[in-house]
Amino acid sequence: MRSGRAPRRRAGLRALTAAAVAAVLLTGCDRPTATVGPGGVPGHKAAQEARSAKGPTPTAQPYRRWGLTAPLSAPPSPPARPQPPPGGGPLPVVDRVATRDRVVFLTYDDGAEKDPRFVDMVRELRLPVSMFLTDSVVGPGYGHFARLRSVGASMQNHTLDHAALRGLPYAGQRAEICGQQNKLRARFGIRPHLFRPPYGTYDTTTLRAAADCGVRAVVLWRAAMEGDGELTYAEGPGRLRAGDIVSVPSREPTGMTLRERTARLLREIHRGGLTVGRLEDYV
Repeated sequence: MRSGRAPRRRAGLRALTAAAVAAVLLTGCDRPTATVGPGGVPGHKAAQEARSAKGPTPTAQPYRRWGLTAPLSAPPSPPARPQPPPGGGPLPVVDRVATRDRVVFLTYDDGAEKDPRFVDMVRELRLPVSMFLTDSVVGPGYGHFARLRSVGASMQNHTLDHAALRGLPYAGQRAEICGQQNKLRARFGIRPHLFRPPYGTYDTTTLRAAADCGVRAVVLWRAAMEGDGELTYAEGPGRLRAGDIVSVPSREPTGMTLRERTARLLREIHRGGLTVGRLEDYV
């Protein structure tokens, strides 16, 4: 009797197994179907790898990612660009812009800091920043500024070697200014229209040399953000006002990073009911 039951049990097990397989094939909804991606990778795994390759999913509120409590307002439509004075008048020198628009302007000096996350910050917050670059400080880091330019930053002139220009002969000042004009044109295919003299010092020779190099305006600043994140003011009230040009120089080794100072500056701008405008649209 036992010898007859064993074949019947094995046959029954085979029948049950076949029925279970058929049920899974017919329903198809007890577990997700594992499609096959490129290179034979299962579909869900391929999707995960594709998401990883694209980087993190952007947040719906990017300002929070950068330590801000609220987004900045969109800047107003830019005004008509100012025309140069007739007859080649004196080169304008500006530390703030006469405008009723509730905007301030963020300018960054030298080019010593090359944090790739600052590029992400400018892109995600759509910050229209102006970078005043010194060739000897930027060194081999022009690729970083090409990435910044690709996300909307503008590249402007801050001399070849960061020399104090006031008192230098015309030939020396022209070499510093025109030399950096040529460097930026070779690197980015542009010829900057704005120039910031190192340390904010200049003389009439500086203005003549800058004009001869194709500069449209000399840009100083009314407010500056120091390495510790504090704002200082050259003149006027100790608060940001519409039209202010803000300078953010390269930090000291122990100071706050460029991202930290920018986030603090943006919070101050928001508290003042202001937003960030594009300097090149106003000067």
